Amino acid sequence: MQNEILNKYNKPVPRYTSYPPANYFVPFDNQQYLQAVEQSNNAADNNISFYIHIPFCRQLCNYCGCNSYAMPSAEVVADYIAALHKEIDLQTSHIDKDRKISQIHYGGGTPTCLPTDEIKRLNEHLLRNFNTIAEPEIAIECHPGVMTKEYWLQLVDCGFNRYSIGIQDFDCSVLKMVNRLPSLLPLSDIFEILRKVGATINLDFIYGLPGQTPASFADAISKAITLHPDRLVTFSYAHVPFFNKRQLILEKYGLPPIELKNKMFEEAEDLLHLAGYKSIGLDHYVLPSDELYIALQQHKLHRNFQGYCTRKTTGQVYAFGVTGISQLESAYAQNTKDIKQYIDALSSGSLCVAKGYSLSREEQVTRAVIETLMCNYHIEWADLSQRLKLPVSELLAMTAYDKSKLDEFASDGLIEYDADHLSMTSEGSPFVRNVAASFDRLMINTTKQFSKPI
Repeated sequence: MQNEILNKYNKPVPRYTSYPPANYFVPFDNQQYLQAVEQSNNAADNNISFYIHIPFCRQLCNYCGCNSYAMPSAEVVADYIAALHKEIDLQTSHIDKDRKISQIHYGGGTPTCLPTDEIKRLNEHLLRNFNTIAEPEIAIECHPGVMTKEYWLQLVDCGFNRYSIGIQDFDCSVLKMVNRLPSLLPLSDIFEILRKVGATINLDFIYGLPGQTPASFADAISKAITLHPDRLVTFSYAHVPFFNKRQLILEKYGLPPIELKNKMFEEAEDLLHLAGYKSIGLDHYVLPSDELYIALQQHKLHRNFQGYCTRKTTGQVYAFGVTGISQLESAYAQNTKDIKQYIDALSSGSLCVAKGYSLSREEQVTRAVIETLMCNYHIEWADLSQRLKLPVSELLAMTAYDKSKLDEFASDGLIEYDADHLSMTSEGSPFVRNVAASFDRLMINTTKQFSKPI
């Protein structure tokens, strides 16, 4: 990638895991959320996706931008789990029981710091309230640094069929700088356990951390490829100390310059493509037979806060736990980040929604445009027009569409476009967030803070 293009476009823009991004959320209350839940029963995408947030970590990683907290006492953990069960009952009483679960996802924090019997109880609670689609995705994020062989064997009995394993790097010196525990077991042993139950295995890595070089990161990806995971993710480290002050610790070690960070991305991508993996979105790689790649080829890839998915496996997302974000057709709603406040509210029979956002019709249309581009790197305006039941001219008028900006992107080699379609080029794909932002009216004169694409 040319340095002039890299420097021109490596400017802070939203990640667009949602539209609008979460930093646009405003005060929201329980009643507003429950009204949105009732409305969601009639949404076109009607499957149910449940997200459970486990905020606790046995050791806090210095790079992490997630909502996580140091492991509290066993009593607080037990109270938190009890609150989750109460929240499940409160929310699901407003969801049509004829709808089906297509996705359950555990995130954090570190979900695997909970006892496996408690995780199994939570799954059973959700699954006894609703039927599922054929082959629902039931997934959990795993920290292998806190998981013994016995724990892995117990976890596979909880009903999961996808496991995301947070490796981040194999280099112990890098992990030490970022305060991350290395895996307790050899990954080959973990793969053997999970392969026996036919599970899908994801490996997650981060590039741009202190101590990493293009050569060292390429070595980590090469080791991962030998294990042949079903999916592999190379997350770009987002340095946002204005959100998470722990990240300031990493500055004393020194972060790789942008040119080296970009080289890490490019060399890792080359290795994965050479090994037969296909690119999905910004940073995911899958095997050619994967349903995500099939959806991408059909320009039908989707995503939510939990990651890339097909429209079959997601729909309306209902979140449980502190800071959990529900993603509904007409609104977003986020729970409080205060653990005590959350537990106290649920103990008294009340939800604990703190923030959210009601989307106007124009914002729902903009969300569809941005999501389609971010997931598929391609927009067929006629297809989107048909899906939204709007003429293309009206659809574009509801966004910040600016032909002069698209001409500039095209001139710089980032996109190819005409009246019928818009496609990212291979050279422009790292800057899909920039192109997406050009459709976003909220980005006009914004004062919000975001991370850089690379």
